Amino acid sequence: MIKRLFLLLLTITLIFGGLFGWKYRQIQQATLDRTPPPPPVVAVTTVRQLQWQPYLSAVGSLIATAGIDVSNEVAGKVTSIHFESGESATQGQLLIELDTAADKAELDGLLASQRLAQLNFNRLSKLLGSKSISISMYDETMALLDEAKAAVIAKRALIDKKKIHAPFTGVLGIRKIDIGQYLPEGSAIVPLQSLDPIYIDFSVPERRLSDLKPGQTVVLKVQAYPEKKFTGKITAFDPGVDPVTRTLKVRAILDNRSHRLRPGMFAGAQVLVAQPRTVLTLPDTAITYNPYGSSVFLVLPGERGRIVQRRQIVTGETRQGRVEIIRGLKAGDQVVSAGQIKLRNGMPVTLDEKPAPGERQASR
Repeated sequence: MIKRLFLLLLTITLIFGGLFGWKYRQIQQATLDRTPPPPPVVAVTTVRQLQWQPYLSAVGSLIATAGIDVSNEVAGKVTSIHFESGESATQGQLLIELDTAADKAELDGLLASQRLAQLNFNRLSKLLGSKSISISMYDETMALLDEAKAAVIAKRALIDKKKIHAPFTGVLGIRKIDIGQYLPEGSAIVPLQSLDPIYIDFSVPERRLSDLKPGQTVVLKVQAYPEKKFTGKITAFDPGVDPVTRTLKVRAILDNRSHRLRPGMFAGAQVLVAQPRTVLTLPDTAITYNPYGSSVFLVLPGERGRIVQRRQIVTGETRQGRVEIIRGLKAGDQVVSAGQIKLRNGMPVTLDEKPAPGERQASR
């Protein structure tokens, strides 16, 4: 009985031992056949040295050098319109005429009164020489003549006011009146804006007051023409700082012969405050931002190719996708610009020939 049990255990041992040995051999063979994964492919970029112009950024609004709603000084009915909406107007150009029929009739009566007063004055002037009339009568006749002349002048001035002229050269807007319409005093007739040159008003913090002076260059960008830059000069400052916002209002003037810039436009302004300076820059996609600081993966030569090493850096100003590097890198260093999430210190990498998709061009 014992002998049979021993043989059974021996048989089971041999069977399981063979199975385990065969499986172990398979595992060992698979381990020997397995090759390590290839190094990750990463896009790289180079630390570039650029010239950046220091500037002070602000936002403001464009304002016409002269802009009004043309209006009438005296009431009346519109009898004729001499302009079209949207056209240019020169200073003194006749825009509209109001009804003057009744005024001209009154003027005729006043002219008749003036002629009569003149005749009476001439007659009494002759009599005064022969002392046939008193000095007081002569003075009274002269006063009546002066009064008649003044009435004629006043009526002619009133008739002239019923011809509305452009007070300055500019561009007319959309007219707000029609033929036959009665216009009370001060009615808006048409907008008139002087577009060339044009102003921009913006505010800067009081701490930057020492950086500003008349004549400084201002570079302007507007949403209507995102690729176009407009250049002007600072002309004036408010005499005081706003006590609520602690900002100073600044005005600059720009050439606008193309009439691209229009009053009321929102604009971003850059005041050039110093000479261009040399900076080291990287695309913002190459930088990893963490609570403890910014870092990049620097590409270095290794024993079997390229490896990466994390490098802490100090960053500065950002302009259109590129970041100023103050400390931690030098010009010409290669850093990873895409694929940082899969990297660790000392890991070998393969460099992609193409730049990272998100890399943008430097802004000078």
